[in-house]
Amino acid sequence: MTSKFKPAPLLIAAAIAGAAALGYFAASRSGSAAKPAEPAPKAAAASAPKGEAPELKIPAEYVTAANIGVETATASNVRNELLLPAVVSAAPGAEAAVVSRANGTLVRVMRRLGDTVAAGDVLASIESLEAASMVSDRRVAQAKVDLARKTLAREKSLFDQGVTPRQALEAAQADVDVAEAEAQRAAAVAGAARVGSDGRTLTIVSPIAGRVTSSTALVGARVTPDVELFRVAMPGAVQIEAPLTADDLRRVAVGDAATVLTRSGKPVPATVRGPPPGVSASTRAATVVLVPSPGPGAQALLAGEGVQVRLQARTGDASQPGVAVPEEAVQNIDGRDVVFVRTPEGFRVQPVYVGARSGGLAQVVTGLQANQQVATRNAFLLKAEAKKNAGDEE
Repeated sequence: MTSKFKPAPLLIAAAIAGAAALGYFAASRSGSAAKPAEPAPKAAAASAPKGEAPELKIPAEYVTAANIGVETATASNVRNELLLPAVVSAAPGAEAAVVSRANGTLVRVMRRLGDTVAAGDVLASIESLEAASMVSDRRVAQAKVDLARKTLAREKSLFDQGVTPRQALEAAQADVDVAEAEAQRAAAVAGAARVGSDGRTLTIVSPIAGRVTSSTALVGARVTPDVELFRVAMPGAVQIEAPLTADDLRRVAVGDAATVLTRSGKPVPATVRGPPPGVSASTRAATVVLVPSPGPGAQALLAGEGVQVRLQARTGDASQPGVAVPEEAVQNIDGRDVVFVRTPEGFRVQPVYVGARSGGLAQVVTGLQANQQVATRNAFLLKAEAKKNAGDEE
């Protein structure tokens, strides 16, 4: 009699559990292979397609707040660049010193420092004893004119009657001419001093339109004709004066392009108006005059401000071509020189090869083209951002 083997219920349960576990493990492995885990989002947008330089996406608000300057690279040789200290001065006819035309005491001050004025606007009033004298001279001169004209009319009547000779008529005419000339002189003196209608005050007016850039007027102060009370200048009507040595003067010509660098680092294009005819015997130097190009940059220049001028000379060693950028535009990241090229959304990290460095400029031999805009002032902030983004990617 044949007996069949019957597995114990405990063994059957263990087998079922093992099969279930094996099926779950296989299912989990297949699911993970079909759907890989998504990587964590990057903290900065410094990535770029393979073969392209990374880009730093920086808002324009940050660029403005961080005072990051941007300048256009120019095709030039740094050995031909001259970096000169310069000073901003008012253009001829664009600045006027306002003084009193007579001795007196300031009784009213109508304009203060920084006010905008038009030509002929009253700046102050002066009470002067000389004003009364001017008014008196004008009245006396006019009275003499009236008397001389009456005398001439009488002499003419007598001459027509044959009573007086022609010489008397001619003398009367000469007296009229002299009296009228004296009256004109007295009226001109009173008019130039701007004597008021009361006959004792003088008004001080601005001869040009502009802004009051200097004022020493104080109510109650004693003034004399040789004391400057106000200075008025036209905004933006300035020129830049830079010293040159005799050797550099030979390398500069009228019409040469230049760049004016203000204390804020913002470049202002300018043009050489005309070099001086020679070198001063006392200073052994000459002064070249440059005119800034019209625009917001020229309007921001203030007379008396100290600036720097970068001027490209006409002659020099041109055997090393390249693109010239301010030296502060070149940063070193991991042992390699780079510049930050402006893009619509920020800056692109551009590796470059730098040749000569001179006068605050760096000669970029390769890696950068002329007319590209690069970060200059505070470019080290972009370097820090680029290194931070590189650390995040690692």
